[in-house]
Amino acid sequence: MSPEPTPASRSLEAAQSALAAEHAAAYGYGVIGARATAARQGEAREAYGEHLARRDALARTVREMGGSPRPAEAAYTLPFPLRAPGDAERLAAEIEDRVAGAYSDLVRAAEGPLRREAADALSAAAVRAARWRGVGVAFPGLTEKR
Repeated sequence: MSPEPTPASRSLEAAQSALAAEHAAAYGYGVIGARATAARQGEAREAYGEHLARRDALARTVREMGGSPRPAEAAYTLPFPLRAPGDAERLAAEIEDRVAGAYSDLVRAAEGPLRREAADALSAAAVRAARWRGVGVAFPGLTEKR
């Protein structure tokens, strides 16, 4: 029987998961930027920068919590092939859904300022997903938890 996780360990694990989601998002937006239409490339660059900033902030947070930030993978498997500009938009929406899911977990696990930062990141990911998709979802971050 393993010991019950502490609130601090749950919060650290959720922060590590959000960090992993940000690593994957940064990778994904590199692909999206190369495949998006000219009209959407600026939006892809902006999202890429936002994910890099959140990634760096989460790495600092993990260190402040006493953890060692998980490094990015060398590459990530995309959920589907990108053959048309619409596929890049679909990938961006899916990435944002996954990021929102990771931050949803962090909101549940964290307290204080970290919880607020996670809620802000969840909201930002939901807005970006809605922009890419053209429509929002009722409960962002919970889509994949069915």
